[in-house]
Amino acid sequence: MALSKQLLEIIVCPKCKGELKYEQKDEKLNCESCRLSYRVEDDIPVLLIDEAESF
Repeated sequence: MALSKQLLEIIVCPKCKGELKYEQKDEKLNCESCRLSYRVEDDIPVLLIDEAESF
């Protein structure tokens, strides 16, 4: 199951509050502004800045 459309409409980057784009194939949420990628585990976004990866 993928992330719901409603969740994707309201979720933002915890660092800059910018839009996150969901990459379903990689199960990641990407912030183009910060160039950070947040993983999604078991359909739950892990939005911890310390655990984000640069891309």
